[in-house]
Amino acid sequence: MQVRIYRPAKTAMQSGRSGNAKAWVLEYEPAAPKQPDNLMGWLGSADMTSQVRLKFATAEDAIAFAKKKGMDFQVFAENTRLQKPKNYSDNFRFDKLEFGRF
Repeated sequence: MQVRIYRPAKTAMQSGRSGNAKAWVLEYEPAAPKQPDNLMGWLGSADMTSQVRLKFATAEDAIAFAKKKGMDFQVFAENTRLQKPKNYSDNFRFDKLEFGRF
């Protein structure tokens, strides 16, 4: 079975580096496409492995688990966060050039 190992990005509802952003996730690749249900129109699949998400503290733990179970895995690198330092006092600098404001 093909699995992917990645560290999920934080959701828009999170303000800090907590929750899902700390754990590494092992997730199965979808084996069957999702199809709409005839009665309700909801998307579903007969593939039960699409519901399985395993969380690990480190990427090495997830890789060791995948190797132990004989799974083919692909590790996605973690996206680095770019932080621009901002100061509140920069809003009121005298040397700041702004055009169109009088």
